[in-house]
Amino acid sequence: MRRTVQKAWQAWCGKAGEPDCGGGGTPTQAEHLRRGASAEALAAAHLESRGLVILARNLRCRGGEVDLIANERGCIVFIEVRLRSNGRFGGAAASITPAKQRRVILAARTWLAGAGRAHANAPCRFDAILLDDLDPARIDWLRGAFDAE
Repeated sequence: MRRTVQKAWQAWCGKAGEPDCGGGGTPTQAEHLRRGASAEALAAAHLESRGLVILARNLRCRGGEVDLIANERGCIVFIEVRLRSNGRFGGAAASITPAKQRRVILAARTWLAGAGRAHANAPCRFDAILLDDLDPARIDWLRGAFDAE
């Protein structure tokens, strides 16, 4: 039975055509994940070049996530990085829905209550870095993109 399941799995992986189903080798990271990581690295470099200090990256908690957390002269900035290569669905700004905002806010509150408790009394802001391509010249930084209330 086990051998049958293994054969079926190998056959499926061989036919799936997905980047992570190489059929036996080490799985590779999907292209959209690589592009997302590149966008976050580009955003972090952009913010650091403007004087912000990156405190954390890719914070995940149950029900929430935030891409970057930075300190800008005592103000804690929670940053959502959005990369959209196709504007057909409204571009990068349109993808920050109220549901996404709630997930970022939840992650921010979790971080301030835990690892970031030293900054719990500092002013906070929610920003967005919008990219329609992985081009450093085309970064759109929206300060105060949304509020926690």
